[in-house]
Amino acid sequence: MNKNVIISVKGTQTADSKEVNKLELVTEGKYYKKGEAYYVTYKESEVTGMEGTTTTLKLLNGIVTLTRFGSVNTQFIFESGKKHVSYYDTTYGAFTVGILANEVNIDINERGGEVRVDYELEVDNNKTGENDFYMLIREAGQLDVKHDRKLETGN
Repeated sequence: MNKNVIISVKGTQTADSKEVNKLELVTEGKYYKKGEAYYVTYKESEVTGMEGTTTTLKLLNGIVTLTRFGSVNTQFIFESGKKHVSYYDTTYGAFTVGILANEVNIDINERGGEVRVDYELEVDNNKTGENDFYMLIREAGQLDVKHDRKLETGN
């Protein structure tokens, strides 16, 4: 299985100061299965501030592993109820990031599906806020029943 897909990403960041930052991105990507794991990969854009970076999500056994290569290099592991620490390497420098996933929901199959992660973020051991990440994966050209329209690639 290796499919062209339309990926809709919605992210909400709530800082400790209660300032809310929302991001929405719709992009083309690839969706495939290797062994028991599903993978989603796409290129970041100016919208996310990570142009030149490729993002890959590995979805396996209720764990989401997000890996980025390019202008940003990192690997985040989202596992419900557990804290994982990694390095976040950018063109401006590297720092330590802690991820505590409060909730991880993966509802996917051969055709696509949904991924939602609710997590807390720490930068250099300082909590920076709470985040919610939602991804919808649909085959290009397939009907999106939630929005009653056809998803198309290109142009």
